[in-house]
Amino acid sequence: MTTDTLDERIQLCEMLRRVAAEDRDALGELYRMTSARLFGICLRICGDRSSAEDVLQEVYTIIWKRAGAFQVGSIYPIAWLATIARNRSIDWVRASGRRATRPIEEAVDVADDRPDQRVAAERAEAVQRLYDCLDELSAPQRDAIRTAFVHGMTYAEIADARDVPIGTMKSWVRRGLLQLRGCVGDV
Repeated sequence: MTTDTLDERIQLCEMLRRVAAEDRDALGELYRMTSARLFGICLRICGDRSSAEDVLQEVYTIIWKRAGAFQVGSIYPIAWLATIARNRSIDWVRASGRRATRPIEEAVDVADDRPDQRVAAERAEAVQRLYDCLDELSAPQRDAIRTAFVHGMTYAEIADARDVPIGTMKSWVRRGLLQLRGCVGDV
């Protein structure tokens, strides 16, 4: 069973209803329909075929006992079955004390892409300096620059929103940027 179509969901619900009524043939049919997918879950978590086969057997024993607890409409039947397989596999791994490990030589080198403390401090200072310089601008200049460069509005859109001529808006932005360049450049 590779996909979970509506017909398959209906069939699985029917099989679970029959398994809940202790119909052994229904359990066999349910096994035929779902064992490949559930075995894949067990194998991925347990790590070896033999253990996964043992866990899968336990999974179907649990399904036999708990099929009556499945409520149609509360969850997809395959999700309910997969949860049982996953949880039982995790329980097996925990109980066996086995963890998937590999030799340290197989470990992949992972670069730390975070900047070092000095670079981070320099960036924080530069950002603070920019905010300080923005605060030195007049309110209309500061508002126009932030609106243009942070919110991505055009000069014409800002001029319309502030009810000023576009030439005035361009002047505010240009003068404000020159003042910022001088302020930030003084560092």
